[in-house]
This record gives sequence, C-alpha cells and structure tokens, in this order.
Amino acid sequence: MTLSITTSTLADGAVEVSPRGEIDVENAYEIREAVAAQLSAGCPVRIELNMRHVTFIDSVGISALVAAFQLAGVSGVKLVVTRPSRFAHRQLWVTGLLGLFGNPQPFEESVTA
Repeated sequence: MTLSITTSTLADGAVEVSPRGEIDVENAYEIREAVAAQLSAGCPVRIELNMRHVTFIDSVGISALVAAFQLAGVSGVKLVVTRPSRFAHRQLWVTGLLGLFGNPQPFEESVTA
C-alpha cells in the first residue's frame, strides 16, 4: 500500500496533516516534507498529525515524525499526533515517544447502532 497525505485547516487555525497507508523507508520523507510545506506556507497555531489511517510505520517512519516535530519546534509550532491507529500507537509507545507527541490515545472505531 502506498502513502497519501491530505492537509486541512481546522477551525482554531491549526493545520491537520493526515497520512493514509504505510509510512516506511520508501516514503517516510513525505511526512517531513508535508510538515515543512505547512510551515513555509504560514505559521499555523499547531500542527496535528492525524495518524488514524496509518496501517504501518517502521523505524524510518518514526524518525521522520521526530524530524517533523523538531522542524516544527524550530519554527515555534507545536506538533502533536492525534487519533493514532492501534499499530501507530503501539509503535510510539514501544519507542517511548508517546509523551513527545502529546500522549495521544489510540483511535477507536466507534460502533454505530
């Protein structure tokens, strides 16, 4: 599966970057580039990395998240991870990085009646 990234501006002025698919050695740089593009387009209040649709992330992908976090920090913008998939949440937990990214809770698919 490939990676696609969409961005949108939230009501409070934060920018949401939403990757979908697998973040691995082949495409991890795209996460950092997406964050860099948002920072060069203006200074958002915050960048939210919505990881709900991330099905896989490897160590190179985790490194790209850290690089994006540092890049945002240099610009004075807070980057947080929101709604991580169970897999992404576990990878952040195993690497000890949940706290760095705002300690997000894993996204739960809601069951509608």
